[in-house]
Amino acid sequence: MGNDAAESENDTSRAFPKYREGYFGQPLEDRLHSPASRFLYKLMQVFDAPATFWREKVVEPNRKKDYYYYHQKFRRVPTIDECFIDDAACIYEANEQYHRDRKVENALVSILRARVQQCMYYHGGAQAEKCDEIKKDLKDAELNWFIKCMFKFVVAQYLIVSVDGDMNPMLCNVVDAYMKQKHRMIFERRQQEKQKQKGM
Repeated sequence: MGNDAAESENDTSRAFPKYREGYFGQPLEDRLHSPASRFLYKLMQVFDAPATFWREKVVEPNRKKDYYYYHQKFRRVPTIDECFIDDAACIYEANEQYHRDRKVENALVSILRARVQQCMYYHGGAQAEKCDEIKKDLKDAELNWFIKCMFKFVVAQYLIVSVDGDMNPMLCNVVDAYMKQKHRMIFERRQQEKQKQKGM
C-alpha cells in the first residue's frame, strides 16, 4: 500500500516536472501578488469603490427595468421611391439609410468570405462537397451587393471614371442606385418580351 502511494507520487513528478524558477523566472502567482501590484490594486479601489457603491446601492435598486446596450437602432425612414422630388429632407434621410444598409451588406459579404476561406482551409481536399452551401450563400450575397451598386472604376488623369456603365463610388447615392435598379428591371422585361417573340 505504501509502495503504491510512492509510485503514484513518482508518476506525477514525471508527468508534471517541478517548476524551475532559475529557468522560467518568478512564478506568475508570486508576480501577481507583488507589493507593486498590491499597491496598484489598492489605488484602484480608492477610485472604484465609491462608484461601485453608488451604482449597487442607489442606481440599480431605483432602476425600473434593465436596459441592454447593443448597437444603435435607427427607425426605418421612407425609401427614395416614396419621397417627393422637392423633399430634400426625405431624400437626405433615404440616402443616409442607404449608406447604413450598404455598410451592413459589406460586413455580411466579408463575414461570408471569411467563412468560405475557413471552410476551405479546414476541409482541404473535401471542400467541393463540404463547402458548397456556404459558397452558394456567398455568391447570392455578392450578387445582391453588385445589383444595388456595383463599383467598377479606373483612375484616369486624377479623375475616377466609371467603367461599363457602373456607378462612380465617389458619387454613389440612393438616387443612382434606384435608377440603376429601375433600368435593370426595364432591361429584364424587354429581354423577356424578346424571348417570347422569338419563341412564337
